[in-house]
Amino acid sequence: MGSTRHKYKHQQHKQSSQGGGDVAHFPIQAGRPDAMDVRTSAQLLATVREATLAGDVPPKPPRPVIGASWRRALRGGVDPETGLHDVPLGTDELEYRRQSTPLGDVLPLLRDGLHSVADGAGHIMLVTDPEGRVLWRDGGLAARKSLADRLGFVEGATWAEDVVGTNAIGTALVTRSPLQVHSAEHFVRSLHGWTCAAAPLHDPRDGRLLGVVNVTGPAATAHPASLSLVSAVAQVAEGELRSRHWAAVERLRSVAAPLLARMDGQALAVDRNGWVAAVTGMAPPDRLTLPVAVRDGQVWLPSLGLCSVEPLPGGWLVRVGGRERAPGASQVVLDVSRPRNWAVTVTGAAGSWAQQLSPRHAELLFVLAVHREGRTAAELAGDLFGDPSRTVTVRAELSRLRRNLAGVLAHRPYRFADGVDVQLVRPHHPLDLLPHSHAPAVLAARV
Repeated sequence: MGSTRHKYKHQQHKQSSQGGGDVAHFPIQAGRPDAMDVRTSAQLLATVREATLAGDVPPKPPRPVIGASWRRALRGGVDPETGLHDVPLGTDELEYRRQSTPLGDVLPLLRDGLHSVADGAGHIMLVTDPEGRVLWRDGGLAARKSLADRLGFVEGATWAEDVVGTNAIGTALVTRSPLQVHSAEHFVRSLHGWTCAAAPLHDPRDGRLLGVVNVTGPAATAHPASLSLVSAVAQVAEGELRSRHWAAVERLRSVAAPLLARMDGQALAVDRNGWVAAVTGMAPPDRLTLPVAVRDGQVWLPSLGLCSVEPLPGGWLVRVGGRERAPGASQVVLDVSRPRNWAVTVTGAAGSWAQQLSPRHAELLFVLAVHREGRTAAELAGDLFGDPSRTVTVRAELSRLRRNLAGVLAHRPYRFADGVDVQLVRPHHPLDLLPHSHAPAVLAARV
């Protein structure tokens, strides 16, 4: 393993400069896969993997998403034969995580959408949390026993990329995109007989990554429609979560509206994620960005200044203070060091305030932190999309950011405000910077 990694590190720049390929679009026709096609594809993928990990030039380059994942696994010291050892969660911790995630509310829907397919094809369905821990699994008894015994697909086990290398669950969590990993595209050799298709699940209230839904089965029975099916079921589940969210906002409105009607001044009723249910004395925003940890009492909100916060059933009553807004921020720490869960922390005379960032907002703030002199809308469109004409999208995203980070961001050009000390916390290795991102500015910073 050591010699392989050493040789690979000397070759990785050459490999990355060759660009991506489509070798992993394995030649399976519609209907039942042809056994010879699957076998030939698996042999080719195995040859590609062995050559790439040894630092040699493969017959065809791996798909870019797979090649990038292999490089991350090598840098992280994952053993390509066995992966890294991990202990499954205990019963109490597993149950706590199940009770803490909204995914439990849509588990019946996920099962209805995928159980019959997984059971009939000898596959297994899994739902994980954002760390890749298996919360639930389903499928036929034979498939469950086979996969659990051979691969460790037990509830509480982790399928994070930094433990088992490239796989549909762990890599989809990193890239935040649906992904199918076939045969020897898996980093660990013991997984080469299997195909996995996974799609991320997001919380529609705040865009937070909740986990993934995954279908895994023998590579010989892989079907090209598996990824489309898993992705469609994930979208339906997110739609159900969205409907439940708006129903909860309506319930909060029914409680808060009579209360606000008796108040003077400016006040809002928001749910626990900041979505506005009712308002008085001011124009109603769609959402109020709250600190990560909200408590009863005084709180500084960059968009409103100093406010008084009181609990309501299912949310918060926010009274806007009559005093002037707190002075602007003196320090901003942008932390993009992790493969997911990026945050910005704002510190000023009124205290400290932190906010989790969406993938797009993490990209935008990263570019502005690198270019302290500022960027025009056209320059940012080129930085993010490679297309300077997409200024409307850029301006809309920056408008959302500036509502949440008043006093932190300036415009004409877009930049961090004068006098703000900006600290950018990057990952240890440049190639691990915002691994979900395809923005040209981020790709350039990974070199």
